Amino acid sequence: MTNTLLSTIAYKLMALFMTIFYAFTPYVGPATDDPITETDGANLHAVLWADPQISNYLMERTPYFDAACEDIKNAQSDIDALIIAGDMAENGLKCEYQYITNHLMDSGVGNYLFAVGNHDVRLKIYSCTVKKITRFTNNLNENAGSDLTIDKLNYTYDINGYRFIVMGTDRTEFEESYFSDEQLDWLDANLSEATADGKPAFVICHQTLKNTHGLPDTWNSPIESAGSVGDQSDELYEIMNKYQNVFFITGHLHTGIGKYTYEKLDNINSVNLPSLTINNKDGDYNDAGIGFTLEVFNDRVLFRARNFAKGEYLPEYDIDIPLV
Repeated sequence: MTNTLLSTIAYKLMALFMTIFYAFTPYVGPATDDPITETDGANLHAVLWADPQISNYLMERTPYFDAACEDIKNAQSDIDALIIAGDMAENGLKCEYQYITNHLMDSGVGNYLFAVGNHDVRLKIYSCTVKKITRFTNNLNENAGSDLTIDKLNYTYDINGYRFIVMGTDRTEFEESYFSDEQLDWLDANLSEATADGKPAFVICHQTLKNTHGLPDTWNSPIESAGSVGDQSDELYEIMNKYQNVFFITGHLHTGIGKYTYEKLDNINSVNLPSLTINNKDGDYNDAGIGFTLEVFNDRVLFRARNFAKGEYLPEYDIDIPLV
């Protein structure tokens, strides 16, 4: 009861701070003349974000998130899923997840798939994190009418015949992730099943593989594994590389859209998403408020770059990947 009361007070304080912030910084929502649409022939249509890092004190981030949520609600076509590749909250606090829930509730999205990031789990009791994240995810999916229900941080869900495999650390870490042998075997089995008929499979994880997407330089570190998933990077690569048409979707690096966004790693199509609310770096387009929409066709997968805060597509940065 005390925890619930404290969370309620924390959320009310957060809302008060936001009211004061907006009083001095008027909110500007997204434009509506270039709404989210779905390309003809697509079998699946999703929105991809990473690193919103909603904070109970870093108020300058929330206008980008608020506008991006409004952009989704203005969509002119169905959105099968909203996928966030980790770091949903800056401090992993209930009031921060409540803020996210309130802004995404009744958005019209069909399903919500969230991977945890290091900010969601670090310095927390692991069992409490699992309970908090699963409740947060399940509440949004229940409201959306989705039958997706989770009880742990790694899970799979099929949407329109395509499998999404969400990785989640098996223990509290500060920057990296840790995956048990059981979870790695689970990933292997799911990829084997999902790709058997030639369809793409999508692995969602907060951190990417080492020496990819400009690492370790984009993490400003001389340590080879810095900014990556960590010591299990090679093992994760070996599992995913066994299969064709695997798409590895990550965040964490806060790298803008550009040369570090997409890499073909043998059989793996690795896509690193920019931060939604924090000014990005090392890219050709570094504004906050950016991400991608995902469209899956019979013969290709299309990542359409978008500034969700402004409500406009960025077609010069689209990534169109043929299936094999």
